[in-house]
Amino acid sequence: MILFKRISYKNFLSTGNQPIEVALDMSQTTLIVGTNGSGKSTLLDALCFVLFNKPFRIIKKEQMVNTINNGDCVVEVEFDVGTKNYIVKRGIKPNLFEIFCDGKLINQDANNIDYQKYLEQNIMKLNYRSFIQVVLLGSSSYEPFMKMKPRYRREVVEEILDIRVFGLMDLILRSQQSDLQKKLTEVRHQAELIKTKYETEAKYLKTLEAKGSDNQRVQENKLQENEQNRLEYAQKLQSLNEAIAVSQNELSGQEKVSKKVKELEKYETKIEQNLDTHKKTLKFFKENDTCPVCTQSIDTKFKEQKCNHETTTISKLESGLSQLVEELTHQEEKITAYGKISTKIQNMNVEIAKVASSLESLKQHSDQIQQEISTSQERDTDIESIELELEKMRVDLKEAEIALSKVQEEKDYVDVLREILNDKGAKAQIIRKYVPIMNALINKYLQAMDFYISFNLDEEFNETVKSRHRDTFNYNNFSEGEKMRIDLALLFTWRDIARMKNSTNTNLLLLDEIFDSSLDGQGTDDFFKIIKTLEKENIFIISHKGDILFDKFTNIIKYEKVQNFTQLGTI
Repeated sequence: MILFKRISYKNFLSTGNQPIEVALDMSQTTLIVGTNGSGKSTLLDALCFVLFNKPFRIIKKEQMVNTINNGDCVVEVEFDVGTKNYIVKRGIKPNLFEIFCDGKLINQDANNIDYQKYLEQNIMKLNYRSFIQVVLLGSSSYEPFMKMKPRYRREVVEEILDIRVFGLMDLILRSQQSDLQKKLTEVRHQAELIKTKYETEAKYLKTLEAKGSDNQRVQENKLQENEQNRLEYAQKLQSLNEAIAVSQNELSGQEKVSKKVKELEKYETKIEQNLDTHKKTLKFFKENDTCPVCTQSIDTKFKEQKCNHETTTISKLESGLSQLVEELTHQEEKITAYGKISTKIQNMNVEIAKVASSLESLKQHSDQIQQEISTSQERDTDIESIELELEKMRVDLKEAEIALSKVQEEKDYVDVLREILNDKGAKAQIIRKYVPIMNALINKYLQAMDFYISFNLDEEFNETVKSRHRDTFNYNNFSEGEKMRIDLALLFTWRDIARMKNSTNTNLLLLDEIFDSSLDGQGTDDFFKIIKTLEKENIFIISHKGDILFDKFTNIIKYEKVQNFTQLGTI
């Protein structure tokens, strides 16, 4: 149980250099009064800030420092957990965060985040969300349990039931599970490598044992056969090279013939062009007696001379063209013959490549046979060495299989534990056990406040609400006053459950202006009926209805503003 004893703060919000200190365990019921803006709710912000490094209301960190003094903001809270006394100090400008246990400063080697985790998880054993559900109920930034998302509701209940440790254990086991999976993969891989190597060596040993002198003679005969084939291939290779040399010699005039063919083709083209011109001229003089340009008649004698001349010229050109074509045909036949020789050379080069490939294969085969003969000659020595290596590998394989079995078994245990620790495992069983108790307490407190409804939470913390007429509602269907009664019933229920589990059990309960808006007179009276049944509780209630509530409290604290600074006043 956390027993809060006192809190003090200075230069925090409207509080100045003169510290304000409030005894938190002095009276069962304490009323906090004051005018608007006097600093009544500062107590809630200071308590949340010193414990969780965040205020209760939505205020930025730099805004928590008193704007006039602008520095030396310090909040200090003292509480007991069991037999140990703790003091937590937190400040801004300069930043300060210290935790004292029985007067000694707890090691601050860790960073602030880890230091805060140590405070929440190891000392108080509750977080901010659970704290404001069990200790604080305010009218400003307070988020009622029923307005939370289901996963946040579950988080609060797990904190109250002290079963969040299962989640932390699950996180640790998740890391172990991942490490074990990696280790399992490595060990299995190692075992498979040893097994594969062992099987390969065993197979090789059988091969060595099967090889004998007869096999060696067979291998030597193969070597002789390969040598004979090599000589034949070498001879064939020589013959091919000689034939290629002869054929290449035959190609010596190929370039000259090609050049001559090109020249003849040019002459052929020119002769054909001249022949065509003279034929056109002859045709003109044969078919025309008058010049088509000047329209004068062509002399008959001149025409005859011209026709004879063109006929003679055409005859000579045709004779020359015939001789040229004959020569061109002859030269093209030579080109064709050269092409056949080139094809022959190309085929012989292909054959040479095949022979060279065969020679290389023969060499590799002979080298392999020679290696096997050498291995066979050292067979006895190798067998003894391999047998020793196999025995060592048998031992290594057995050890690897034992290690694999152990890692697999360890991982199986972790897998089972994670099944137990997840949300559907042990936590679900515990929550299932407490849900009926929670519902009974909630309805008990609702009836104590004369609110006769049937309010039930399921295992996922979704509500089912029924009225006297058995109509089904949910939380949002009710008025603000009715919602406040439900919130109070839940608050007292969580405190009772925490007390049963001794988890987030605390003496402190702070209620901010719950009587000023939502609760009517009857609701206020019903609330005090519940208060009177509580034992070992220190309840602080902030209200503007001070004058009508004085007689209901054993202690009254008044806040007032003096020269813009909050101070404790007198009633």
